[in-house]
Amino acid sequence: MHGFGGSMGFGMGFGWIIWLLIIGVAIWAVVRLTNQNPPNQQSYHNVDSSKETPLDILKKRFARGEITQDEFNEMRKKL
Repeated sequence: MHGFGGSMGFGMGFGWIIWLLIIGVAIWAVVRLTNQNPPNQQSYHNVDSSKETPLDILKKRFARGEITQDEFNEMRKKL
């Protein structure tokens, strides 16, 4: 007769998994609540960049060396 020994062994074997889950959820909650960064930081960046004028973008491209001065002047005239 196995009595309580068989069922206790099964329950005790998986008890540590439950504690790991509880600790993991607690850590996740603390990190989530103390995080000061906005959740969609990339989307905020896209909103700011949409306020740039085409001339601003053209100036940045020229400053990075993507276009020559002649190309810059031609494109600026078209704008």
